[in-house]
Amino acid sequence: MIDHTRDLTSVHEATERLLAAAATLDDAAVAAPSALPGWTRGHVLAHLSRNADALVNVLRGLPMYPSAEAREADIERDAGRPLAAQLEDLRASAERFRAEGDAPADWGRTVELRNGVTDLAARVPFRRLVEVELHHVDLGVGYELEDLPKEFTEREIDFLTERFAGHKDVPATTVVAEDGRTWTTGGGADGGPVTVRGTAADLLGWLAGRRDGSALAVPDGTLPALPPL
Repeated sequence: MIDHTRDLTSVHEATERLLAAAATLDDAAVAAPSALPGWTRGHVLAHLSRNADALVNVLRGLPMYPSAEAREADIERDAGRPLAAQLEDLRASAERFRAEGDAPADWGRTVELRNGVTDLAARVPFRRLVEVELHHVDLGVGYELEDLPKEFTEREIDFLTERFAGHKDVPATTVVAEDGRTWTTGGGADGGPVTVRGTAADLLGWLAGRRDGSALAVPDGTLPALPPL
């Protein structure tokens, strides 16, 4: 059962953690590379601000972004700002998203995201939580995949394995965490079945494109190459 109210609370808490961590940086650190290739920490922070506003658009039934080009241009425009401006924008945009989430609405309706993707409105708060949590890790400020809340990690593995289910480029794959929890994914490509085992953090890192999977065990084959998200 999706609990959008609980997810909105989690988004707020995760945002406060991220803001506190980012506040320890200085302008030089904001301009330094993040863990995402080609992006500085400023790019990550700018993206988070613009994503909050984009998800407000989604909840209002508007296009998420005017275009892919406009999305990229806005991130580039805002990436080079000093820390104080980044923090002010991130907090203000987060408050706009929170206010929209608190407004009376039909959370069972279908909304449209980027590239024609649709989802229930009730899933939007979790989608925002994913952005905040994973990009907090991407900032490279000491917050690692292992530090993510356990429930979040499991839910995001649920989401990503569902996303890759039946994918034409992914063979049938069983994903097994150390605690015994199991997911199935892929199935659209030749080869397999293959089993991938590891810690929940390493599995999430592989599925989300944050780790290369070298820490995972694949006893019956080769680690599948996953398409970009």
